[in-house]
Amino acid sequence: MTNLHQQPAGDQLPPITPLDAFEQERGRLFGIAYRMLGSIGEAEDIVQDAYLRWHTVAHQNVDNAQAFLVRMVTRLCIDALKSARHQRTEYVGPWLPEPLFVDDRQNPAAIQELADDLSMAFLLMLERLTPVERAVFLLRESFAFSYAEIGDVLGKSEQNCRQIARRARQHLDADEQLVPADPQEHDLLLTQFLHAARDGDVQNMVKLLAHDAVMYADSGGKAQAARNPVVSADHVARFMAGLVRKFTEQVEVRLAKVNGRTGLLIYYQGHLLNVITFFIADGKIQRLFAVLNPDKLRHGPDGSLHD
Repeated sequence: MTNLHQQPAGDQLPPITPLDAFEQERGRLFGIAYRMLGSIGEAEDIVQDAYLRWHTVAHQNVDNAQAFLVRMVTRLCIDALKSARHQRTEYVGPWLPEPLFVDDRQNPAAIQELADDLSMAFLLMLERLTPVERAVFLLRESFAFSYAEIGDVLGKSEQNCRQIARRARQHLDADEQLVPADPQEHDLLLTQFLHAARDGDVQNMVKLLAHDAVMYADSGGKAQAARNPVVSADHVARFMAGLVRKFTEQVEVRLAKVNGRTGLLIYYQGHLLNVITFFIADGKIQRLFAVLNPDKLRHGPDGSLHD
């Protein structure tokens, strides 16, 4: 925990400034906001809003900067989720979170630590929860907050937070609680599936897919994609084979870390058109998530913003 009033002793460094305290927490705050909202842009807006509000705080009255900032960002996210702009009743086709690209130069251990709870499967699972349930579940499962700390963040009792967490878990389906494959197995099955897809080998693709595999495609009505989830190993395999048949020499497929695990980036004439991520568990590909909505592909894998 960050204490703004910690006094130096001996050769200790002087106390950190309020700005330094915020910057130390920026990564955690973005992580909370992105998981809550599923949008890089909206998460950045929340963090920026918190930054501006932090400047107006009487810092001499803040005993714990980390707790204060986490509380601020979490409550801003809950308010955002309750707002009209997050009512997706008019969204065309399946909605998926915005892909988050992970820099391969980061510590591999840190990437692995983030992989499971940054996956599309995990973030989409959170859509089943109310904003408050989502906050409790995330702070507990992803950030290891105690129920007492979560209660302080949300202004609720420790017992109430325990009940909310229990209710949140009950809302999650059993298949959504499968343990993801380790990175090596994930990459192996993904590579095998990609080779089979390139060869048009539907039979081998079916073998790599769970019998009840599902593929979701998020276009937001702004790109050509299936408007309904593609269900079953056979249908997913045939859909992917048909997609690959449309590839030309102008289409390039690249591997990249997306939301903590290896995924596929599909480019056409140098422009990113599609990002496909996979949820692999029990030795099979369980879910495929394809993001084609150009609004969600503006934050490219190189970290730049594309129009």
